[in-house]
Amino acid sequence: MLRQSKSPLLSLPGAVPAEGPDEGVAAHYGDPFREQRALADGSGFVDLSHRGVIAVSGDDRLSWLHLLLTQHVSELPPGQATEALVLTANGHIEHALSLVDDGTTVWAHVEPGTQEALLAYLESMKFFYRVEVADRTDEIAVVHLPAGSIADVPDGVVVRETPHGRDLFLPRERLESFAADHGPAAGTLALEALRVEAHRPRLGLETDHRTIPHELGLIGTAVHLQKGCYRGQETVARVQNLGKPPRRLVFLHLDGSEVHLPGHGAPVRLASDGPDGRQLGFVTTAVRHHELGPIALALVKRNVPVDAALVVGEGTAAAQEVVVEP
Repeated sequence: MLRQSKSPLLSLPGAVPAEGPDEGVAAHYGDPFREQRALADGSGFVDLSHRGVIAVSGDDRLSWLHLLLTQHVSELPPGQATEALVLTANGHIEHALSLVDDGTTVWAHVEPGTQEALLAYLESMKFFYRVEVADRTDEIAVVHLPAGSIADVPDGVVVRETPHGRDLFLPRERLESFAADHGPAAGTLALEALRVEAHRPRLGLETDHRTIPHELGLIGTAVHLQKGCYRGQETVARVQNLGKPPRRLVFLHLDGSEVHLPGHGAPVRLASDGPDGRQLGFVTTAVRHHELGPIALALVKRNVPVDAALVVGEGTAAAQEVVVEP
């Protein structure tokens, strides 16, 4: 099968293609704030068909994944959603999986473009276990229904339900008919604004090559501390028991008078030091929220005072809220 490079829903009225990691689906359909409000009210859906989909089947699937992932999944009940990471040997975040087991298969969606590397890693770890691993991205599209949605789910579709909404693993050939029955469509800009509001980190945006789970507040959500036997576990245990992470995730309220949002990687400094001061971190995601105005997530050094006024980029004022305790 050919890789699905563009969603057919980009042909919907008003669709504006997304850029960056969300390329291939719509950033919005003409009114990002209206789309945000719709999602916040529990209506509409978001096309996430650009995300990778991995399926793991076989009798040993849960016990095998339990050995590889940061999450406790050996006894994961069918239908219960969870999150998990794959770490490097040094404990840095390499992959992030949003997964659910349907009773015979574990379904996971991952960041666009990461599924091939994840599949290669999983295949290399099969050994004698009774598991089959497959990249199902060409066949299955991820669709997000917001929290509070009362939309009907088509028969036979695997559902991953979380406090933030439901992720559907929908056959690709049903994507256009689903959109016709479940509109209005909302773009990724709307979903990203709600994600930032909820302080939820995303692989590739809130992470870099040296990010460890503690820095993003993922202990207890994507990392289970009462299990071992996974790559990078020693780093997780050492930081948890003996130290503190070098950086921490913060939520920023940005000066609403600025026309442009700071880009990914924009430097964060103390306001008292001015725009030429020492860089103490960087912006990971900045968005415009329909109620809060411009907001952002950022990674800063752990010792930055929690009450310090900050500036980002060329001097945009920023007030911080604690996400990860220093």
